Amino acid sequence: MPVLLTRNLGVTLADGERRFTLRVPELALEPGEAAGLTGASGTGKTMLLELLGLLRRPEAGGCLLVGTDAEARDLVPLWSARGGRSRLAAARGRLFGFVPQSGGLMPFLTVAQNVALGQRISGREDAARAAALIARLGLGPVAGLRPDRLSIGQRQRVSIARALAHGPRIVIADEPTAALDPEAAAEAMALLIGTAAATGAAVLVSSHDHDLLDRFALTRHRLVPEARDGHVVSTLRTGAEAAA
Repeated sequence: MPVLLTRNLGVTLADGERRFTLRVPELALEPGEAAGLTGASGTGKTMLLELLGLLRRPEAGGCLLVGTDAEARDLVPLWSARGGRSRLAAARGRLFGFVPQSGGLMPFLTVAQNVALGQRISGREDAARAAALIARLGLGPVAGLRPDRLSIGQRQRVSIARALAHGPRIVIADEPTAALDPEAAAEAMALLIGTAAATGAAVLVSSHDHDLLDRFALTRHRLVPEARDGHVVSTLRTGAEAAA
């Protein structure tokens, strides 16, 4: 069973006479699956990641199922339910891990403390799991340092460890290698995909770097825009449509 399944998910933004609509007819991610999201600038990649990660309210009528077996439920109705925002926040912290482009680390915390932060927020503190991720990602020698003492590549590895430390179902990574040189980018992508697969988490990576994505066995998804008299509709294409 997919760990994430969407149908007819979308959102529309308007600015004067200009309108932008994002449409996701269907998207499914299996446990342990790694998927790549591409699309030109302005096609809504970050917006899509925000929708999936419960950071942006979708339009009514779609569904977003997250979790497996008896845990899975449609989270879209929570946006309009009484007390739904707090339940969405709890689900976001429990079900998702995020790897932002900048790393997003707390500058006043050490590497080890940053990795454990997601565990504390989600109520899933597990020192052994955090230590294992730090070791797997080669961060042991710098575990006591703060982010300003690390290289860009090391900071991104800390971000990957933090995203996985609380055992999320899904990891969402928005241009996670954009600030890295090609060799470091390939290393970070391999660590992200390999570590997530080892924990059973699905991964969705947004990237402009098609060559980098081509080096890994990723399911591919692509946002395709269509302009109609000042209204841009960007639609997610999957499978063979994404490769066309």
